Amino acid sequence: MTIVRDSFYINGEWVKASSKDTLEVTSSGTGELYATIPSGTVEEANEAVEAAAAAFTSWSNVSPKERGEFLQRISEKLAERADEIALNISNEVGMPLMLAKGIQVGIPTATFADNAQRAMEFTWEEEVGNSSLVREPVGVVAAITPWNYPLHQIANKVAASLAAGCTVVLKPSEVAPINAFLLADIIHEVGLPKGVFNMVTGLGPVVGEAIVAHPKTDMVSFTGSTRAGKRVMEIASQMVKRVSLELGGKSANIILEGADLTKAVPDGIFKCYLNSGQTCSALTRMLVPRSKLSEVEDLAVAAAAGFQPADPITGTSFIGPLVSAAQQQRVKDYIKKGVDEGARIILGGTDAPEGLEKGHYVQPTIFTDVKNSMTIAQEEIFGPVLSIIPYDTEEEAVAIANDSLYGLAGGVWAESDEKAFEVARKIRTGQVEINGGAFNIFAPFGGYKQSGIGRELGKYGFEEFLEVKAVQHG
Repeated sequence: MTIVRDSFYINGEWVKASSKDTLEVTSSGTGELYATIPSGTVEEANEAVEAAAAAFTSWSNVSPKERGEFLQRISEKLAERADEIALNISNEVGMPLMLAKGIQVGIPTATFADNAQRAMEFTWEEEVGNSSLVREPVGVVAAITPWNYPLHQIANKVAASLAAGCTVVLKPSEVAPINAFLLADIIHEVGLPKGVFNMVTGLGPVVGEAIVAHPKTDMVSFTGSTRAGKRVMEIASQMVKRVSLELGGKSANIILEGADLTKAVPDGIFKCYLNSGQTCSALTRMLVPRSKLSEVEDLAVAAAAGFQPADPITGTSFIGPLVSAAQQQRVKDYIKKGVDEGARIILGGTDAPEGLEKGHYVQPTIFTDVKNSMTIAQEEIFGPVLSIIPYDTEEEAVAIANDSLYGLAGGVWAESDEKAFEVARKIRTGQVEINGGAFNIFAPFGGYKQSGIGRELGKYGFEEFLEVKAVQHG
């Protein structure tokens, strides 16, 4: 049965959309219609901002303890409905259900709980010389989020904003929006005061640009493509608004001469292919010593055998389909481009995986003999495509890793953590994992260069939504 949502969440109420225009959401696994949502107008976006602005003074004066208690209740409700939300995101995005509950729901659940604690424990005032430094919420936040980790990205912005005392207008991705409606249902259920959280669905050039441009929006927090992020920054600059951007990535995974290839290569495959490669921080460039290239190729193909796509709901694979037909075609076009530019395919290609002609599936693909100047090594593909790039010296490996418009994440494998850390210090990115380090949801996440501005998650993500006021004493 198709899910139908026909209202926006504005000023504490579900408000019927003024237009009959709807947006269709497809099931990633079947390509069939999964849901319809309303397509918002500029007027509805403006109404949501006005509601958030009207609620700001009272919400910012609610005690941090009480704000934290609201966030804790939201976290608990998300946990209660984890199975339902995970099933929804698996349908929308294509992450296998066995992974979605822990990643797509578990991480945002923890993020709301973490920000609940931050609100209650944060030091809001300190003394420096003859000044009292006061931390205050930045104001009304326009939050615009993507589809690949939809609830996770919403939580990064909404939980931190609310904990800081800001009010929020959310425009979730129209490609994977139903999880946002479920969150709004939960927020309504816990009784968050009217106007503190608002949500309008629709297209970026309409709803997104309207909430960015509105004079009562104080800050924009955006996650998405670098192209769209530049547009957000351009609009926000007209009123000198604070902007936080989490954009693209083309992260390098340097495997050094002394690394254990039997551990490094399978770990790199997993971190490239997770969520069908639809991860901004995916380790999509595997840099290997030229002398080890043949061995790495064999290990990579063997490891990728465990990533044959399957239905995200009923299958037992670590990889499912891509989010949409458009994304499927985009990835196939990049694979063709790699072949045209002379890279060599050792696994995968553009043909549909066997038995999966319906839905948005792409074969996990590995290119080798890739030059870093090639399109597949420079542009973000956002699919299960790995580029293996040989190097001759450690210095060359670092230079290749840094030869990118992006600087979001990276990896280093070495014979010791000390050696890996030494090389990690030379990589110009916001995060680097060494010897298979796991993602840390309490560490700051964000990038250098065209990967963005600002940080999300943990202490640093929370402080993005605060202003500092100095009060001088006589």
